[in-house]
Amino acid sequence: MSEKIFSRPQSLTDIQTHYCPGCHHGIIHRLVAEVIDELGLQEKTIAVVPVGCSAMADEYFNMDSQQAAHGRAPAVATGIKRVHPDRVVFTYQGDGDIAAIGCAEIVHAALRGEKITTIFVNNAIYGMTGGQMAPTTLAGQKTATSPDGRQSSSVGMPMGLSEMLATLDGAKYIARVAVDSPKNMATAKNSIKEAFQVQLRQEGFAMVEVLSTCPTNWGKTPIEAVQWLRDNMMPQFPLGIYKNAGGEKQ
Repeated sequence: MSEKIFSRPQSLTDIQTHYCPGCHHGIIHRLVAEVIDELGLQEKTIAVVPVGCSAMADEYFNMDSQQAAHGRAPAVATGIKRVHPDRVVFTYQGDGDIAAIGCAEIVHAALRGEKITTIFVNNAIYGMTGGQMAPTTLAGQKTATSPDGRQSSSVGMPMGLSEMLATLDGAKYIARVAVDSPKNMATAKNSIKEAFQVQLRQEGFAMVEVLSTCPTNWGKTPIEAVQWLRDNMMPQFPLGIYKNAGGEKQ
């Protein structure tokens, strides 16, 4: 008899994805689910999902979940965690959700050292709403609202959210990863696990930023999108650990 060595994580439901071909959300979902399974947290975890492409993430994560208004996931997660301190609470947010309308929410959650975990998916554009410029859109990048490319002279440079949050005392673990290769997927999973363990140790706020593709709104094939991420996003948003659980920058 053959041995089954690969299967769907218990923390993921068995349904067909709605994400566009080549989108990295599915990979990120799986890594989060694998970590929750390995830590034995499925029955005590609560996911908070936002408005955006990942608005239906609660259909994929096989656990309790709560929908939040656009950008308000950190505030909702804070309330849940304070009422249920024995539960593991995480938010799953895109760059438009977390860095634009929800920027104040995530900054103050980190500032207060809320004992929640945030998974931040950065694809440098608004996905669900039609490909508008986001706070993370690269200089010169063309979007639906910047057809001539982002002009840094008038709208500023892309926001480095991980770099900014790493300066706050309440943030105990901040990392930026990617899932463009098997090696980077393994690193991403390790960072996601550490972010959950920071919460389990009740140390404070933890966030993992994951660089992701958006082939549909970038106007590229899935393969072209991965290369564009490597050539353009990684130089702008360097991978690495920006703050570890002990509070030291690396």
